[in-house]
Parts: sequence; C-alpha cells; structure tokens
Amino acid sequence: MVVLAASIVTKTGKALVSRQYVDMSRIRIEGLLAAFPKLIGSGRQHTYVETENVRYVYQPLELLHLLVVTNKSSNILEDLEILRLLAKIVPDYAQSLDEEGITKAAFDLLFAFDEVISLGYKENVTLQQVRQNTEMESHEEKLYKMIIQSKRQEAIQNMRQKAQEIDRAKLESAKAGRGMPAYAPSPSMGSRAMDLDNTPTYMSQTVPTAFSTGRPTDAAGKPAKKGMQLGKAKKANDFLDSLRAEGEVMNNVEAAPAAAGVAAPLVVPSEPVSIVVDEKLMVVLNKDGGVESMEVNGGMALQVLNEEKSRLKVSISAGQNTGFQMKTHPNIDKALYSSQSVLGLKDPQKPFPAGSPLGILKWRMQTTDESMVPLLINCWPSASGGESYVNIEYESTTDFDLQNVAIAIPLPALSASPKVNQIDGDWRYDARKSIMLWSIDIIDAGNRTGSLEFVVPNTRPETFFPVTVNFNATRTLCQVS
Repeated sequence: MVVLAASIVTKTGKALVSRQYVDMSRIRIEGLLAAFPKLIGSGRQHTYVETENVRYVYQPLELLHLLVVTNKSSNILEDLEILRLLAKIVPDYAQSLDEEGITKAAFDLLFAFDEVISLGYKENVTLQQVRQNTEMESHEEKLYKMIIQSKRQEAIQNMRQKAQEIDRAKLESAKAGRGMPAYAPSPSMGSRAMDLDNTPTYMSQTVPTAFSTGRPTDAAGKPAKKGMQLGKAKKANDFLDSLRAEGEVMNNVEAAPAAAGVAAPLVVPSEPVSIVVDEKLMVVLNKDGGVESMEVNGGMALQVLNEEKSRLKVSISAGQNTGFQMKTHPNIDKALYSSQSVLGLKDPQKPFPAGSPLGILKWRMQTTDESMVPLLINCWPSASGGESYVNIEYESTTDFDLQNVAIAIPLPALSASPKVNQIDGDWRYDARKSIMLWSIDIIDAGNRTGSLEFVVPNTRPETFFPVTVNFNATRTLCQVS
C-alpha cells in the first residue's frame, strides 16, 4: 500500500493543506484534488471513489473534505484506518474546521500527518503518541533559552547593584547636608537600600499598600539631580538593546516584573512600612460528594523600607479560627503574641531588617469538613439518544466574594465545539487540550449559585473528571488582620 497524498480540500476542490509522500509535481496534485469534487457527486453513501489510476478515500469535515489519495492496489481497510486517525488529528490541532482555522494550523497538521504516514506507509501510532511526538521539547532550544535567561539575569543584577550604589550615595549626601556628588560611587560601597528589582511573592489581601513609580527622591523630597552619571550604564543598556533586538522582552529597572499570582504589575512601594497577607487553598472533592482533603496555608509578611521606622510592633486582630495552627517567626516574642496579640521582636531594641519582606506569622489548617469549602462543584453527566448531556453547578458557601473563577472540564476529542444550552458566565473550548473553560468574573451575594449545561457526542461519564477550579479572593479564610 502506498499513500500518494493526504489533503484537506474545500467542497470546490481548493487545496488548503496537502502532504505528498511520493515524487509528484504541483500540477498533478492540484489536478487530482480539483477533480475530486466532480467524482463524488451527490447522494453517495460510500467513503471512497476510484479513477483509472488512483483511489480517493475521504471523510466530510463540516464544509471541508479530508482526503487520502492512494494507488488502486492499496488495502482499502488500511486506507480507512489512516483516514479515521487523521480525522481525529485535524480537530485536535485546528481551532475551527473552516478555511481560516485549517490555514492557521497548516504546519502543525503537516507535522502530525508525517507522524502517521512515513514514505507512503502507515506508522503504528495512536493519537496520544502523535500529540506527544509533535510537542516534544528541543534540547537545543531549551539550552538557548537558558543562556539568554542567564544573560538577562546577569544584566539585571548589574543594574540592580548600580541602583543600590546610587541610593547609598544619595542617602549619605542627604545625611551630610551636601548636594549630590558628580561621580559614580565605588563598587565597594555597601548598600542597605531596597532592591529596585525585588519581587515579593506575597499577594496583598487585607492591608492596602501605597506604591509609587516616580523617580527616586532625596531626603528633602526633591527629585534627584540630573548631573549624576552612572558608570558603565551605557554598556548595560546596549546589552539590553541587543537582547530586545533578538526578540527578548526586557523590563526596565524602574518597572519590576509582576509578582506571582498577581495580575497587576508590581511597582516599588514607597510607604516606610507595609504588610502583606497571602493565603492558598488546596481542596480535593469526590465526584460523588464529600471532601477528600482540604489544606489552607497562609502567612503575613512585614516589609520595612525606612530604617528609622524599623523598631516597631504589629498589633493584629484575629477571630476564633477553629482548627488553624498559628506559628510566629523564631525571633518574635511568643509570650507577647499569646497574651496581647502583638507581634514584636524578643529584643525590643533590635530593629526589623529593612529591605526585603520578612515573614512574621503563618498559619495552616487541614480538614475534611465540607462546610469549610468556599466553593462546591457538582457534575452530572447523562446519556440520551447517542449524546452526553453534562450539567455542572457551583455553590458558594462563603460570605465573601470570589473573583476570576475559572472552571476547567475535560472533554473527549471532538470534531466541533460542544453545544451549550445554558450557562451563567462565559465559556471557551480549547480543542488542543480538549477542555471547556467556564469563567465567572465574580461570585457575590447576587450569584451564589450558577449552572452550565452542554451537549457532546456520547462518551463515558469518567471522561468529564477531574474538574479543576481556580479563583482569587480579597479576604482570607483565617480571620486575621
């Protein structure tokens, strides 16, 4: 058996994607594909048609045709097996089964076709193996990205050190009552100023923090003078420009990258003292009801930017917090915290370290109590008339709002998007990952419950599990502020 070509054509015979596996001129393959619509006619129940020299094995794809051209001596059963596998591959790689969707995924489809057919003969592979082979990582590409990332970090580190030296020089000149020096500080000068590119890994929850992206100011509140020259700054900037020319995205020192888990870009805080609270929730629910496990981990971090304000104590207000285990930093006075709910150092004369955030309190809780879960999900798949009807509902049991709720439901490999009958929110079908994404911007008192109903071809109920849920909130389960 020899496969001459695998193609996707329109109803009029226009070739969108075509992969030839034998030496064949462009005129001949275009002629074969152009003649195909005239051969199939209308009302035919067969999936193949033959001419004097070749055989067409085809399958409709909405407004298109998936076509395998072979010689007449090929095994028709193996031809059909190739066609079925290619019919599963096309919707897996193309976002939509129209001219635009096929054209955008043309090269991915060609690579996938080559995994199925080699030199005109079928390879013994499955859809999952084709997907793994086409998504395989390149060692050379990974090594190149590591080298670029290393160079980028080195350049940012150099700029960070220079910025610290500038702040140190300004601080010393302000204390001495003199103007800004007109020379670049020596690399040996120490610095305890805040790292301009420091990225806290905390999400601000209950304590608002003011930020500023303006130019550095001296102790009198005036902008720094423009007469200062930064040694070797031009060389660092030239290096960054060269990286940008290669397509790398580089951030300026004044604009720090966004913190993990925070959508808004992170900027340097200007308040002398700030507190951030972060809490993460991991819950595993059984599909038949009940909680398999629930774990809450949170923490409070203190960041001091002004050394004059570093001798302080933090008074906190905490609720009953049944089941939560609270732990303080080893340098925190535990007796003071237990008696007065005040976080302070064991040595009152010792200041908190300035610059980087310092974790002063953390908490943890594990439970299987379903009433503690802030958002419950129920999934009810059922079969009827050769189709699977899936009903999913959510119920919020918490008294605070949930934001950016994203619910991912796994689906079988489909040739078209699922049919949505009813939904509270928005949805999107990701054909590449075979999942439906249900998104709700905010869940508050007005929509504590919601549902989604969609229809797909009949499949096993286990296909729609596990359902994955992610969300953000501006309050924590642990009552602490």
